[in-house]
Amino acid sequence: MAAAAALLAVAGQASANGIGVTEVSTEGLGRANSGEVADTGASALFWNPAAIARGGRGATLGVHHRNDDTEFSNTSTTITRPIPPAGLTLPVGGRSPVDEVSQDFTAPHFAVAVPFGDRFAVGLSVHKPIRLKTDFGADSWARYDTIRSKIETTEIQTAAAIQATEWLDLGVGFTANYTDAYYDQASPNLNPTAPDGLQALAGDGWNYGFTLGAQAHLERVTLGVAYRSKVKHELDGSITLSGLQAPLDTANFTAEADTNFTTRSTVTVGARFALTDATTLNGQVVWSGWDVYDTIDVAFAGMTASIPQGFKNTTSVAVGVDHDLNTMWTIRGGVQFDPTPTHDDLREPGVFDSDRWVFAAGASARLQPALTLNGAVAYTRFDDAPLVDFDVFYAGTPAQTTVPTRGAFKGDAFTASMSLDWQF
Repeated sequence: MAAAAALLAVAGQASANGIGVTEVSTEGLGRANSGEVADTGASALFWNPAAIARGGRGATLGVHHRNDDTEFSNTSTTITRPIPPAGLTLPVGGRSPVDEVSQDFTAPHFAVAVPFGDRFAVGLSVHKPIRLKTDFGADSWARYDTIRSKIETTEIQTAAAIQATEWLDLGVGFTANYTDAYYDQASPNLNPTAPDGLQALAGDGWNYGFTLGAQAHLERVTLGVAYRSKVKHELDGSITLSGLQAPLDTANFTAEADTNFTTRSTVTVGARFALTDATTLNGQVVWSGWDVYDTIDVAFAGMTASIPQGFKNTTSVAVGVDHDLNTMWTIRGGVQFDPTPTHDDLREPGVFDSDRWVFAAGASARLQPALTLNGAVAYTRFDDAPLVDFDVFYAGTPAQTTVPTRGAFKGDAFTASMSLDWQF
C-alpha cells in the first residue's frame, strides 16, 4: 500500500507545478508562459482552443531539453522496529546528500491548425506536459520513501474554434492522456542487519478531459481566458513485495493493482497589449484547483484504501515582453512565479517540489514569409524546502515499523527549446 500511495503521489506532484513540463511551446517558454492564453496560432493551442480561430493554416514542431540540478540531504530520519522491550530506534543510514536525482529529459511538441471557410478552424496538438524520472539509489537515506520513480504523460488534444463575432473567438477541445509510471521503494526487515526488501509498482492508463476557451480581439489588446477540466486518472498495473525475511517472508506477493486519483482543473486569464507597433506586453494568471487531489484510492488483493494528500489551490503569475527588432528578428523575455501546492509538513523526497521562479529569454527569426525558427532558454530556481513524511510499514500488525523521514531539498533547472513554425 505504501508503494501504491507513493507512485500516485509522484503522478499528482509531477502534474502539479514543480518538476512538471509546464513549457509547451518555444515561444511561450521564451516569455515565461506569459500571455499564451491570448496568443494566436497552432503554437498556443495547448493553452487555449480559441487560439486557432483566426491564426490561419499552420503547424509547429519543436523540442525541449531540460537539465535538473537537485540535492537531497538527510536531517534526522530514523527507523523504529518493534524490538522488545520498547522498540529499537536507529538513524537511517545511507548516502547523504544525494544529488543528480532527477534525470535530464527531452520532450517534443507538435501542433497543427487548419481553417474551414472564413470563420471555423480545427486543430490537433501533442505534448508531454508531465515527465519526471528519478533515481535515488537503493543505498540512499531516502530509500524507505523512494528508490526510483518514473511518470510520463503524453497528451493529445483535438480542438475546434469559431470567430463568433468580428472581435470574439470561441473554442473547445478534447484531451486524451496516456500515462506510464513505475515506482520502487525499500521495505525494512525486522532484523536491522538484514538487507531491505523491495516494493515495486508499475501502471499505465488513458484518461480524458476537455478544454474551453475564448479570446477578445480589441484595437490594441487581445484578452484570453481558458478552462482546463480536472481529470480522473485510473492506472492499471501490478504491485510486488519481495525480499522480506522471516518472520515477514509470508508477506511477499505479487498482485494486480488499480489506482484512482483526480488532478487539478485550471482557469487561465491573460492579455497581450501592443504598446507600440514593435513592442507587445504580456501577462498571465493561472489558478489551479488542486484541492480535488485530496486522496488516492488504491485497490489490490481484495483490499481498498484511501491515502490522504491534502494539496492546496495555487495561483501563478507571469509577465513578459516581445519586441520586433526588424522584419526578420523578434526577441522576447519574461518572469514567472509558480507556487507549490504541497505543504511544508508533508513533502516526500519522491514528490519533491517547492515555490519556484522562472526567468526566460528567446528569439524568433523569419527565415521566409511562411517559415519561422524559434529558440528559447529558461532558468528555474526552486526555493529551499523541507522534506517531511511519516512512512508506516506493516501497519496494525506486531511487526509495525515506522520511518519518520526528515530532510531538505534544493535545486534549480535549465531548459532549452527550439521549434519551427510553418504557415502553409
